[in-house]
Amino acid sequence: MIPVNPDRFLQDLHTLRGFGAAGLGKGVVRPAFSEADIAARKWLAARFAEAGLTPHFDPVGNLFGLAEGPSLLMGSHSDSQPEGGWLDGALGVIAALEVARAARDSGGPPVSVVSFQDEEGRFGVTTGSAIWSGTLPLAEADALVDHAGIGFAAERAKLADLAGDFVDPGRFTGFLELHIEQGPTLDSTGGQIGVVTDIVGIRDMRITFDGQQNHAGTTPMHLRRDAFQALAAFTAEINAHFSGVVTPATVWTIGHVALHPNASSIVAGRAVFSMQWRDGSAERLDRMEEIIRTVASEVADARDLSLSFGPMLGLQPVAMDRRLFAALEEGARQVAPGRWQILPSGALHDSTNLSNLMPVAMLFVPSIGGISHAFAEDTAEDDLVAGLRVLAHAVPRLSG
Repeated sequence: MIPVNPDRFLQDLHTLRGFGAAGLGKGVVRPAFSEADIAARKWLAARFAEAGLTPHFDPVGNLFGLAEGPSLLMGSHSDSQPEGGWLDGALGVIAALEVARAARDSGGPPVSVVSFQDEEGRFGVTTGSAIWSGTLPLAEADALVDHAGIGFAAERAKLADLAGDFVDPGRFTGFLELHIEQGPTLDSTGGQIGVVTDIVGIRDMRITFDGQQNHAGTTPMHLRRDAFQALAAFTAEINAHFSGVVTPATVWTIGHVALHPNASSIVAGRAVFSMQWRDGSAERLDRMEEIIRTVASEVADARDLSLSFGPMLGLQPVAMDRRLFAALEEGARQVAPGRWQILPSGALHDSTNLSNLMPVAMLFVPSIGGISHAFAEDTAEDDLVAGLRVLAHAVPRLSG
């Protein structure tokens, strides 16, 4: 086992939380390329250097702490949701830093660290790691805009003076990512460690209904081309059409609804909304897309509306590498006997993209109350340290 320092690890984790700390409890507001995000990345770069790693920003803001020669890569992301918690992503980065630092100090195997940019999807789906892995071409990424109309190309230019070339993924032997579960399984069962078997796939696209903006007091109901009524009908009908296709583990979400002109006395002329769905089967994801497009088309036709779809974003389901999984499994046995289990990840992670480049595996610690993507997100410090110790057990088994 690599002799990690839990106190140093926790201190770094709390210090990182200070960049964008907000709300009650341990909330964080640190979206990609915000002032808080950039300040946090510069602080991380300094910590990487102090740990004997070479800090390296790539053209899209991914920050690496590079060990010399071939190495295992560990990490996650340090950006947050618009209203997020202190551990989502940050835990994996700081745990990786502590393992890398302790390994170097004790003569252990070389470990490199990474904090990927925009995992939380301000511009897309796991943007930074998607670009680095080749899943998303840089030219396509530069054309992406956030919900405020700000472009990715303009935002990544904020770090242009620090940016070097893309890091060659061939220098890494594999990738490990420690993360909070972001769900209730471990917390509700008293588990301390979850060794991930696979990560579900995800699809995400924007749908637009265009109708006729008109006076809300004088336009008869049967003559309205109401875009919001179309959205309401789509929401009800999609659930019925999914019946018989989905499983209890399948999830789908309609979010980020924007109505135009969004006024109480005007029939909505346009409704734009996001549609996201997740499942462990690529075939089921594809079948759900067919149903979504069909139902949206039927709803639009029935109300004499125009329909358009934005670009399809998403990632395929990914199974964890067996060798890396076995090393984490053995570490879990040593650190949390009787309090660990295997489980799938219903949330999306950078590991999905990295599976295109190298073997990957993931480890979970509990989320109190199953809460994440909220200021109330938290994990007991004993559980955080347990996750760190599992990594410290696993890494030496993966050297050579």
